[in-house]
Amino acid sequence: MSLRIAAVLALVGITAITAGCVEEQPAPRPRRVVYVEQPAPPPPQVVEVIAPQPPPVEVVEEVPPPRPGYVWARGYWHWDGGRYVAMRGHWEPVRPGYHYEHPHWERHQDGWHFHVGVWVQG
Repeated sequence: MSLRIAAVLALVGITAITAGCVEEQPAPRPRRVVYVEQPAPPPPQVVEVIAPQPPPVEVVEEVPPPRPGYVWARGYWHWDGGRYVAMRGHWEPVRPGYHYEHPHWERHQDGWHFHVGVWVQG
C-alpha cells in the first residue's frame, strides 16, 4: 500500500509543480478592416477671368513621355490684365474615379472666359 500512496503523492506533487508553469495566452483580438476612402479633389479655384481679346494659338510645349500615376496638365495662356502670359504644363497626380479637364478659354458675348484645370468625377 505504501507503494500506491507514494505513487499517488508523486503524481499529486508533479501535477502541483507543473500546474504553475502553464501560461495561458490571451485570445487574439479580432482584426478590424479599415477602408480608407480617397478624398475628393479640392473644389476648383474659382477665378473669373474675362479677356477682351482671344488668346494666342495654343502654347507650344514639348509634352514629356507618359509617367505612371500622373497626368500631364497642358500649358495655357494666362491673362494678367493687360496681356497673355504663357504658363508651362505640369504633372497632376492621378485621382482614381476622376478625369482631368485641361485649362481652356471659351468665347462668350462679353469676351473670353478662362476655365482652370479641374478633376471631374467619372
